[in-house]
Amino acid sequence: MSGIPAATPQLPLSLRYPPDQRLDSFVGAPEGALAQLRALATAPGADWLYVEGGPGTGKTHLGLAVCAEAEQAGRRAAYLPLRAAAGRLAEALDALESADLVALDGLDAIAGGRGDEVALFDFHNRARAAGRGVLYLAPAGPAALPLVLPDLRSRLGQCTRVVLRALDDEGRRDVLRDRARRRGLVLEEAAIDWLLTRTGRDIAQLAVLLERIDRESLAAQRRVTAPFLRRILGGE
Repeated sequence: MSGIPAATPQLPLSLRYPPDQRLDSFVGAPEGALAQLRALATAPGADWLYVEGGPGTGKTHLGLAVCAEAEQAGRRAAYLPLRAAAGRLAEALDALESADLVALDGLDAIAGGRGDEVALFDFHNRARAAGRGVLYLAPAGPAALPLVLPDLRSRLGQCTRVVLRALDDEGRRDVLRDRARRRGLVLEEAAIDWLLTRTGRDIAQLAVLLERIDRESLAAQRRVTAPFLRRILGGE
């Protein structure tokens, strides 16, 4: 079973892991990082990875993408946002013991909570001994997190690190083009310019807007042009 609590029903892969969030749709990964992530997803015994990056750099995208890749390879995967499990991490991790691969997103959410840190330290050791794979995702490296358990910091520091950088405007353009193409949506360059200059540059927010734009363009049977965007989003 994948998911957080043991009672979570089995969901179709497409519902658990959004189709836009796959390794081959990630833009701006450091050289070799996607190969490392794919190996962790598909190859037992691959190096554990610690992915760090600021807001909007795509950590959650990679966590979900690695889980999707693992399940497509016939492995059991689980994605756990640690903010949702803070204060009860031992229980949440116990529910994931059968997974071949676990992605733990947001280490900062449990940093400083001794009980949660001990639970994660114990899980780390059990997973390592059992030959399972673990992907850590955090906004900063282990040395920069306010951890109170030195042994946990040491274990995290032994993982191979991948550092993500924020995308520039051309990278954001590539993301919008790719996600639009996957939806069968044609975005004119002027429409992309309008989105980037008028609605902010956060990729997660842009992805949500793209879903709305897709619905609106289908309903109106209109191409996505800058005037069309001004009409449906101009007041926001």
